[in-house]
Amino acid sequence: MKTNQFPRTYWLMLPAIALLGTLLTGCQSSDATATDNTDQKPVNLLASAQFDTARMIPVTNELNLTGKITFNQDKVVKVFPLVGGHIEAVKADLGDYVQKGQTLAVIRSGEMADVEQQAIAAKGQLAVAQKNSQVTEDMAKGGLSSQRDVVAAREQLQAAKGELNRVNERRSILGGRGSSVYLVKAPVSGYVVEKTASPGMELRSDDPENLFTISNLDYVWVMANVYESDLANVHEGDPARITTLSYPDRVYQGKIDKVFNVLDPESKTEKVRITLLNRRDGMSGNTLKPEMFANVSVQYPGNDRRVAIPAKAIVFADSRNFVVVANAQNQPVIREVDPFKTIGATTYLNGGVKAGERVVTQNQLLIYTALGK
Repeated sequence: MKTNQFPRTYWLMLPAIALLGTLLTGCQSSDATATDNTDQKPVNLLASAQFDTARMIPVTNELNLTGKITFNQDKVVKVFPLVGGHIEAVKADLGDYVQKGQTLAVIRSGEMADVEQQAIAAKGQLAVAQKNSQVTEDMAKGGLSSQRDVVAAREQLQAAKGELNRVNERRSILGGRGSSVYLVKAPVSGYVVEKTASPGMELRSDDPENLFTISNLDYVWVMANVYESDLANVHEGDPARITTLSYPDRVYQGKIDKVFNVLDPESKTEKVRITLLNRRDGMSGNTLKPEMFANVSVQYPGNDRRVAIPAKAIVFADSRNFVVVANAQNQPVIREVDPFKTIGATTYLNGGVKAGERVVTQNQLLIYTALGK
């Protein structure tokens, strides 16, 4: 009977044979990897880059002004009572948003009672005049009254109708409801920005003080001060950038739409106005409030011309400024530049890049690092 066909030395050599096979396989893999690296093409650093072309343009100057947010006076309505009386209730508070036609205050007024009485009297006079006119015309047909009496009766009837129309018109303006109550209603929709009414207040019909002021804050004015030395540099239509202390990270864009050609005798400044849409990213918010402090940067063209590139294209390293330029062979090249000044998103250069050259505006830092800088 055969117990084993292989000698004992064969079984002892099996681990060594396996180890040799592993080493040979590893060598072959290394050779294949080396071959793959040799065939690999160089990376195109500009494949994911974006470019902008350097241009020779007039240098834009910037003037920094101070100002404040104010109401859009074209959208401000002061609410006065049309009658005197006693304020029974106030339905709106300072800062509330009210809709057009909403009741702001309730006034108990003797004048309203008089108007209602006048309406009743005018209706009675009209009924009497109609009856007299009818009787006069009937008597004229029977020869019992003259034509003059008929004409007089008709004139009285027209006068009675006119008086009733006058009283009804006044009653309609005052919002008469058959009682002595007068309702102060909002003539427009907006925010209550001023309020002097309070319950128990007595009013006269000739009182010059308004009870409420309503303003629509969808648009606000920015009033900025321009010093006398800068008047020649500010014009209607100049673009302006506005920031506030409350929202320093938000930049509001606008244009000067009015220059007030009068100097303040004390500050020696001239006012300029910018109208702003008081919203953020298309959403209603009314973030700008009247009396907020505002910083206004006005841009105007100068006489100097320089090469300009996007400010975001500059890489700041080792206290120096660089840009990545695509050369004629579409290869990235590092250039050191000398910035003249930056206005908004544009940087003007003293040198380093020529007009017409393409500069990288995206991933420029990665390309700068990859080139070994």
